[in-house]
Amino acid sequence: MKELINYIAKALVDNPDEVMVTEVEGDQTSVLELKVAKEDLGKVIGKQGRTARAMRTILNAASAKVKKRTVLEIVED
Repeated sequence: MKELINYIAKALVDNPDEVMVTEVEGDQTSVLELKVAKEDLGKVIGKQGRTARAMRTILNAASAKVKKRTVLEIVED
């Protein structure tokens, strides 16, 4: 899941070197924290959050296959 979000985020931003995805594992749920450069934050979130919602939808579909819940959080520095 971490690699999937990393790949999508790097394709969207202007500074792919500054994309960082960290995973916090739980029993039932994993939390993926996505950090990008400040100027790329708007690209990752998208208009009215559409891009972020699309990334979460893809993540939910992929995590349903492995029967684990995964949550995406976009972290601002």
